[in-house]
Amino acid sequence: MLKVDRLTSFYGPLQALHEVSLEVPHAGAVAVLGPNGAGKSTLLHTISGLVRARGGSITYNGHEIAHQQPHHIVRLGIVQVPEGRRIFTQMTVHENLMMGAFTRDGGKEISEDISFVFTLFPDLAEKRNRMGGELSGGQQQMLAIGRALMAQPSLLLLDEPSLGLSPILVEQLGQAITDIRQRLGMAILLVEQNVGLALEMADHVYVMATGRVVLSAPSAEISVDDIRRSYLGQTQPTAR
Repeated sequence: MLKVDRLTSFYGPLQALHEVSLEVPHAGAVAVLGPNGAGKSTLLHTISGLVRARGGSITYNGHEIAHQQPHHIVRLGIVQVPEGRRIFTQMTVHENLMMGAFTRDGGKEISEDISFVFTLFPDLAEKRNRMGGELSGGQQQMLAIGRALMAQPSLLLLDEPSLGLSPILVEQLGQAITDIRQRLGMAILLVEQNVGLALEMADHVYVMATGRVVLSAPSAEISVDDIRRSYLGQTQPTAR
């Protein structure tokens, strides 16, 4: 579905990605881990078209998208849930969800999708007429994901969704992501620092450090210790 090949990108004057390669298969779940400054968010921004690729390629369902505009990439089926949620705090929950459907024509299908989001996140249904800024952090994260789902993506990019959430909310979030994947057949590319959540959610894990992929392996074949060692420059997973 998505193939990133030798991708190079800059964050301002600094090179953030150094020939990064990864793949997300159809309906697969892939996690990208790494410390702060590893280039994880820049990777998602480059896939989404928010940061311009300087080298390499990004292909989605066989189409090169490395130099497409962000709204074109959304229409192709790639939608990002940004770090920090970035909901519209002065809009209601319902209005935020409608903003997620801006690339679509109106009609019954949009209403059905809002109902699905409310089924997935019952807290949002109860607060549908409340301003986004009045929601808790966990509810805002639910709203950010719900807003992304309204664009009907086939690939969902999640940037640090567990950031700032309590362990209970992280568990609920993980279950919601699993439900989305199972019920919609959606592919997931998850950027996280919560190693436990990433290993639980993903089929395959990439670890980045200083803008490079330093470890790539199926999640069932690596441990938290393997990942920690990769942060320190030891890139080979231990035998298990």
